[in-house]
Amino acid sequence: MKDVINDAVAAVMGGLGADGPGALEISGDAPVLASAYQVDAAAAAAVAATTLTAGRLWHARGGPAPRAYVDVRHAALAFRSERYLRIDGEAPPVWADLSGDYRAADGWVRLHANYPAHRDAIVRALDVPAERARVAEAVAGRAAAAVEEAVAAAGGAAAALRTPAEWAAHPQGTAVAGLPLVEFERVGDCPARPLPAADRPLGGVRVLDLTRVIAGPVAGRTLAAYGADVLRVGADHLALVPALVVDTGFGKRFTHVDLRTEAGREALRALIRGADVLVQAFRPGALDALGFGPAECAALRPGLVYVSVSAWGQVGPWRQRRGFDSLVQLATGIAWSPAGRPVALPAQTLDHGTGWLAALAAMEGLRRRHVSGGSWHARLSLARTARWLDGLGRVGAAEPPAEPAFPQDLVSRMDSAFGVLDYLRPPGALDGYVPGWVTPPHRPGADPAAW
Repeated sequence: MKDVINDAVAAVMGGLGADGPGALEISGDAPVLASAYQVDAAAAAAVAATTLTAGRLWHARGGPAPRAYVDVRHAALAFRSERYLRIDGEAPPVWADLSGDYRAADGWVRLHANYPAHRDAIVRALDVPAERARVAEAVAGRAAAAVEEAVAAAGGAAAALRTPAEWAAHPQGTAVAGLPLVEFERVGDCPARPLPAADRPLGGVRVLDLTRVIAGPVAGRTLAAYGADVLRVGADHLALVPALVVDTGFGKRFTHVDLRTEAGREALRALIRGADVLVQAFRPGALDALGFGPAECAALRPGLVYVSVSAWGQVGPWRQRRGFDSLVQLATGIAWSPAGRPVALPAQTLDHGTGWLAALAAMEGLRRRHVSGGSWHARLSLARTARWLDGLGRVGAAEPPAEPAFPQDLVSRMDSAFGVLDYLRPPGALDGYVPGWVTPPHRPGADPAAW
């Protein structure tokens, strides 16, 4: 497994123009999460590459030489952090009743109903009440692709199960195949802006986190673990999954800004003028339509690092389609099995992997700004991360994953406005720094829109 991890890290770092993974020590090689895919290796590689990138940035601003340490077990289980969260000793629910895999007339389809609007779209598309049995009955009488298209057309989120070959031939699969794992573009010029010496890799760095669910929030949470001042931006009208708000909220403040109003847009402009990084996970083009695309934001803050996370990629016919990790697993063939039914990964690997790589992109953009200047735009997607995972190879037949024991040795406790939280500590370490959070998650909208 270590050879797979080292090769994967070398490829990621090579894509950034960096050498690697020479300054990396990997511990543990026993299987952790049962899967047909190299999920352990993918988690360890994403954490390792991000940790190395944090070290490179810290070294550039006067910190120690970047030697990174990653434990495979800790990295793999961190990709299931939401499953280990406890609030006052209880595991909070993550999935809504209608979310799940359904047998269609010719295969399988997954419906995502964690947001009320998406649940309502399913009900409209299938013309049934919001009852799982009635939804299952309606899906069973239709082709999987027809259900996928009907729910998407109604403003919802669904995906039919495809084989890897079917996805490779799909127009969106073809579009994603042409993208790099982490795509960088220089979107503005400005002189180098060296960061001063700091006792943490991201000390003094300000991050705007305009994301929801898992991938984007994990990126912000990771940046907070390395010392960044992270301000999450939401709005009263945007639905959230409460358990994920808590799990991905460590180290962040949380403000509400309504971008439908001019006052809200001006508040965001003011925040951007003081930011170093902006991470956003709106569907491609949505923020651009409001005047907050990469170039516009770089004009507000020369030297800004703008990171875009999407489900399906920034190009292709599905670029604006709603998507989530579980849906991307089905559509791309990751969940396909010879038995013909979907077998999910043992973690939201596409979400967490993309989140860690988005944090890597933010830190690499800061390093580039530190050394040579410029404003930078990085693009990542869950669908491209799925292709990366598939490229690491398979390790056996697809079987339902075994459940690992609760990792009590990796869990810490913290008081919060939500109650007493038990949470999984962040994996990875550097010489001279162990990432961690000193503040608990904040309630949505609890903080002012200010640095």
